[in-house]
Amino acid sequence: MKFKSFQINSVLFLFLLLLPVIAACLTACGTDANPMPEPPDTLASEASLRASDIVPDLRQSTPALPAPESIPRNPYSDLSVPTYITKVEDTYFIVDCYHNQIIYHDNLTDPLSQWQVMTSEINKGHTIASDGLVYLADDTENNRILVFEKKDGVFCHTQTFEEIGNRPHYILYDDNTQTFYALSSMSGEIYLFRHDPNDSRMHLTGVHQIEQLADTYVRSFTISGSDIYFVSGILGNPAILQADLNTFEIHKTYPVPDTMAGMIQLTITENMYYITISTDINGNQDYATIIRTDDLSNLSKGKYEDVYESFLGGGTPYYVTLIDNNYYLTEHRIPGHSIWKFKITDGLISDVEAVY
Repeated sequence: MKFKSFQINSVLFLFLLLLPVIAACLTACGTDANPMPEPPDTLASEASLRASDIVPDLRQSTPALPAPESIPRNPYSDLSVPTYITKVEDTYFIVDCYHNQIIYHDNLTDPLSQWQVMTSEINKGHTIASDGLVYLADDTENNRILVFEKKDGVFCHTQTFEEIGNRPHYILYDDNTQTFYALSSMSGEIYLFRHDPNDSRMHLTGVHQIEQLADTYVRSFTISGSDIYFVSGILGNPAILQADLNTFEIHKTYPVPDTMAGMIQLTITENMYYITISTDINGNQDYATIIRTDDLSNLSKGKYEDVYESFLGGGTPYYVTLIDNNYYLTEHRIPGHSIWKFKITDGLISDVEAVY
């Protein structure tokens, strides 16, 4: 019995001795090799870098908010270089770039003339993002970010952030970090906006300068887990940069051919990378297309598949969004076909239809 007790105690002693080593191994070799970033610990108001211009609340400046049905309708019967389409709750939004407006509606079947105007205060704006409480839109040519809130069915412009880099071109909300990210397309800066819980007041809480992007034209970025990808195109060395979402430190660089230099956006789905391309390095739109690959390292070797001609082709594809299990593509150069809807299932692009 004494010998057996000695064995048990020896095993227990060895286990306790090795416990820190085991814990370290589990941490280093955990199943989640690419952990999701954590939401910020500090409240947005405590980390604010710059105040915004507050737009007077309509309830204070007028006796009552206008009725939703009195909001101006879209004055155009078509779209002029639409760049972005998204859906927040039960409302669709289209950024009608060259018409300098954002329009909204509750369905995609009614004529564009029945859509209402959310704002016409933007100059060549490109995107809009929302967390359900606030709506942020880039005002590209005015170097601003505009903040909107929905009050009694009416979208009100409540804040303005001035001097946001050089041509802010893309804005996205990431639920994991509870942060809006806005990209200055010509200066390599990314701006972080947050608000406190249950408070719609937005704060600029961070600005990061990415030196590798400072001298190029970057139209978008893609967040995937704890990584952020930038498609870096004309005016610099064409490449896709993979960085850490928390530090924005570049981890990998994937060069691309000059024919793909005018990249618009990277979309990741079904372990494949889809890239919309507007031009080559010289700005020639004859190279506009959509390609895909399962390994970004293969792009410089010319190992990728052109999928644009197989289901559409002919125009200049721009941003892709996922809405209710369908993909939507904004496009220009094809009259009367500015927004397309399609599916990607088991590597096949199907159910392609023109929306507007």
